[in-house]
Amino acid sequence: MKVLGVVGLPASGKGEFSKIATGMGIPVIVMGDMIRNAVKAAGLEPTDANFGLTANRLRAEGGMDAIARLCIPEIQARPEPLVLVDGIRGETEVALFRNHFTGFTLISIDSSFDNRLARITARARSDDFTSADALRNRDERELSWGLGNALKEADCSVTNEGSLEEFTKKVRTLLTDLEKDK
Repeated sequence: MKVLGVVGLPASGKGEFSKIATGMGIPVIVMGDMIRNAVKAAGLEPTDANFGLTANRLRAEGGMDAIARLCIPEIQARPEPLVLVDGIRGETEVALFRNHFTGFTLISIDSSFDNRLARITARARSDDFTSADALRNRDERELSWGLGNALKEADCSVTNEGSLEEFTKKVRTLLTDLEKDK
């Protein structure tokens, strides 16, 4: 089994990347779903603050790779030869996946602050916000988990500064090339 990981700052395009992969028949395990499940299990409202507090609690209790460890059984249960993990947030998660899955490939999604803010404002998820200060705070929170170091460890990257069509073409090309390597 070949495992790909996607890393990027909030609203950089990880979710779109995953939608494209799904459309190509590649199963996607979303790390954020592990946090969403924990928030729901705790009876908390699905807000950015509660997701952040829960993610911090999981990491404080189980280590910086706690959420990645929750994903491993989900990945291993997949029968497909290629699986994508969406939402890596730190270098300890990268190390865990590299240790568990030979040939693990990390893909970074790069996008400017202004484009990310425009996207996050437009998508209107329950954990989203509309201010630049709130996005800076979320960036800082995720960078504190080692996101910057994980971005530096990427094996390849995709820039997401243009249209959705341009991004889709880049992602499909990359995933097709990586599928050939499985």
